[in-house]
Amino acid sequence: RHDLPHEFPEHEELIKALRDVNPVFDAMYKEYDALDKEILEIEQNIEPVSDAYAEDLKKKRVLLKDKLYETLNKQSAAK
Repeated sequence: RHDLPHEFPEHEELIKALRDVNPVFDAMYKEYDALDKEILEIEQNIEPVSDAYAEDLKKKRVLLKDKLYETLNKQSAAK
């Protein structure tokens, strides 16, 4: 799994806080988490799909992860 608290353990508390107060961050977090779960199922062959579809999901996950990380860094710098 590539869930955000494991990807960015230094921001674990900030992730929790932003999910509570920032609806945009929370929506991106939920979308990222759903993509991560779907990719995990694909990688474990629970849900067979084409390679192109799996790669597309991985690209979307990376883009979301970048946006979430950018938000985390901005919030950390603002403290």
